[in-house]
Amino acid sequence: MFSQFALHERLLKAVAELNFTEPTPVQVAAIPPALEGRDLRVTAQTGSGKTAAFLLPLLNRLLGDANSKKRTDVRSLILLPTRELAQQTLKEVERFSQFTFIKAGLVTGGEDFKEQAALLRKQPDILIATPGRLLEHLNAGSLSLKEVEVLVLDEADRMLDMGFAEDIERITSECANRQQTLLFSATGGGKVLREMIAKVLREPTHLKLNSVDQLSETTVQQIITADDPVHKERLVQWLLSNETYRKAIVFCNTRTQVDRLYGHLVALDYKAFVLHSDKDQKDRKQAIDRFRQGGSKVLVATDVAARGLDIEDLDLVINFDMPRSGDEYVHRIGRTGRAGADGLAISLICHNDWNLMSSVERYLKQRFERRVIKELKGSYQGPKNVKASGKAAGVKKKKSDKKDGAKKSAAKPSAKRRPSAPKAPSALVSQDGMAPLKRKKPAAE
Repeated sequence: MFSQFALHERLLKAVAELNFTEPTPVQVAAIPPALEGRDLRVTAQTGSGKTAAFLLPLLNRLLGDANSKKRTDVRSLILLPTRELAQQTLKEVERFSQFTFIKAGLVTGGEDFKEQAALLRKQPDILIATPGRLLEHLNAGSLSLKEVEVLVLDEADRMLDMGFAEDIERITSECANRQQTLLFSATGGGKVLREMIAKVLREPTHLKLNSVDQLSETTVQQIITADDPVHKERLVQWLLSNETYRKAIVFCNTRTQVDRLYGHLVALDYKAFVLHSDKDQKDRKQAIDRFRQGGSKVLVATDVAARGLDIEDLDLVINFDMPRSGDEYVHRIGRTGRAGADGLAISLICHNDWNLMSSVERYLKQRFERRVIKELKGSYQGPKNVKASGKAAGVKKKKSDKKDGAKKSAAKPSAKRRPSAPKAPSALVSQDGMAPLKRKKPAAE
């Protein structure tokens, strides 16, 4: 029960109102040390409840010393990689703080800059932001972070993947007086994230709630081989027509492929929405809201939808293209099988997807289930020869063959010999064999 935590009574009232009963493992592990004021580095599965794991201690802190001093600026900052995740986090803050006077503000790209500056002048207790737009406000002088007490870096691995390393360093340096930093991610993130942790966290408590091979245990993961993109499109149509699901996301690697697939589905009378970075903020928000509300059963998207979207009843993920890294795969399939629910993730594999797929299998330390749709069985069923790593084995020429070939070519006479000088004829015959042609004298003569 949440009553086991030393949370303010107004927060416990909100938790009860939201019908939160049993805390998730990440909440059990992270909330107590966060309430003690410790810096945390938490690795936790998407859909595991990590947003509440940092929001409840943060709100508790703001409630506990709300009147301890006169506040002149933002007291806490939550930094996130995407607008969609930032908007979703704002809604969570509003839900948990519904019985308090705590106010939150949102600063992301795609919205009116002057309106955001006006919001910042009202000094929200919690500022939720994406790095790029936050830096614009810092540079414009419309924001100060000197009074930030708590800094939260959510989806830190994704922010680094997106090239925000220098931005995060600048922002954390602006929060120089902070008393606590909480860093959350769904994956280990590698060397760059470890370097970031060393720079921004102070004697952190490390909590690893899961390893990648334990992610999405309730999600069945399958692959279906395909001959080409057109074959993949037919497979997507078959799956959306024959699988039992409430909502589905189809992921593509490029915006062009997203638009193409979306056009095919709409032509076949599927209720679908499209989501990628070329869409403006209004269209993206509308697509997500309608998809969440059930106005459509299918969302076709790039990896802009792979992080942070928490959609109820989403139980089918189709990878039209195999993601380019194991971390991205984890985040894609993390959209389904959330909070213990069942999910199905299907990846469509052409010959140029095979090695990516095998790399993801090694990353997860598991093998995906092979599936064949009889009505659409293609000629490509995987590589003929496979290495121990699982990757396709290419046919290579032996070195001896190359040497032998070089010797043969060296011994072989030149293809054309210079013809010996012909005897001077009295006349040359034209190409049509009709009239004789007189031989022209060389220019030197």
